[in-house]
Amino acid sequence: MFRSLPRTVVVLSIVSFLNDMASDMVIPLLPILLATVLAAGPVALGLIEGVADAVASFLKLWAGRHSDALGGRRKGLTLGGYALSNLARPLLGLAGSRMSLLALRSLDRVGKGIRSAPRDALIVDSTAADSRGAAFGFHRALDNAGAVLGSLLAAAALTWTQASLAEVILWSALPGVMSVALLAFAIKESPVAQSSAYAAAAPSLRWSLLSPATRRYLLLLLLFTFARTSETFIVLRGHEMRLSAAHLLVLWAALNLAKSLAAAAGGVLADRVARSEVMFISWSVNALLYLALSFVSTTAWLWAATLAYGVSAGLSEGAERAAIGDLAEPEERGTAFGWYNMMLGIGAIPAGLAFGWIWSRYGAGSAWIWAAIISAASALLLRQIVAPRMHGEMK
Repeated sequence: MFRSLPRTVVVLSIVSFLNDMASDMVIPLLPILLATVLAAGPVALGLIEGVADAVASFLKLWAGRHSDALGGRRKGLTLGGYALSNLARPLLGLAGSRMSLLALRSLDRVGKGIRSAPRDALIVDSTAADSRGAAFGFHRALDNAGAVLGSLLAAAALTWTQASLAEVILWSALPGVMSVALLAFAIKESPVAQSSAYAAAAPSLRWSLLSPATRRYLLLLLLFTFARTSETFIVLRGHEMRLSAAHLLVLWAALNLAKSLAAAAGGVLADRVARSEVMFISWSVNALLYLALSFVSTTAWLWAATLAYGVSAGLSEGAERAAIGDLAEPEERGTAFGWYNMMLGIGAIPAGLAFGWIWSRYGAGSAWIWAAIISAASALLLRQIVAPRMHGEMK
């Protein structure tokens, strides 16, 4: 099935691979940078990660809608977003304060906000309906595989060279530049994207104009955001357990390898059974694994829970995005993915702050239990209320 994917999907997946290689030479080091250099804890981490996602959330909606208004021409926005992120991210190694770290991390996420919805819509535009799960599963698999290689490269640099955290972060510019160059020269948009009629049909940004099934689905994803908090908290937990930076980078790599393999399999599965079934299984198992993380006390237990969580989380990545493509009309795909990405961004600040506050006030175990309750509630609402009405409106 993966061999039959369109060239655009394959190229975008390789671009994501290279971009995430660059990103994950940096992001797993942020909790360590905060704790050691900037003397900050879980609340600061939650604030920085939450603001970084939320500051770009409205851009995600604008970029998706704008790509529809441009007649489906989505490459320019996608390219600009990747370029901005890869300009800002290497500079994180030079941040001398929490505010400068917050500003650069937010700029990195602004780039993500500009590119995410147009890129996802570009994948749907070039893929048949019966292979959207495989397309997004393949894309997410390579995205996570890039994270594996990036964190392993960072771990190797810290272990076998004299490179500092800042120097490793600066070296992330190399794969970042490669990702931008590949996107610029290897993708040509379909002629159908030039249609003026297509552009004229671009929908309004009014929430009320989305179908009821789409609105219910997006609100459910907003709720689930409070469970799916930043995975950098797993790194923070390992740091509290006195694991070395190199050890934590290898753990991060293993987490993303598990997500990569599960995303590929989950995407194919989502084309063969209902998308909601794949999501229900993933979210339910997530709840159990969050509970497991709440009881982590040894390195072996942390590894086991993290790897299992990676498999569970990766399983639903393709299905969640494919469902948006199923619900949206062709001329509103960018807007639909804009709403999808914005809803996730809207929940990022309160989710990150709530998780970080519970961690600081009551301990890491209580924070993971909170995530488990939200995940279980989301799975139940998906099965009982959202999925039955969503299936009737899928294209």
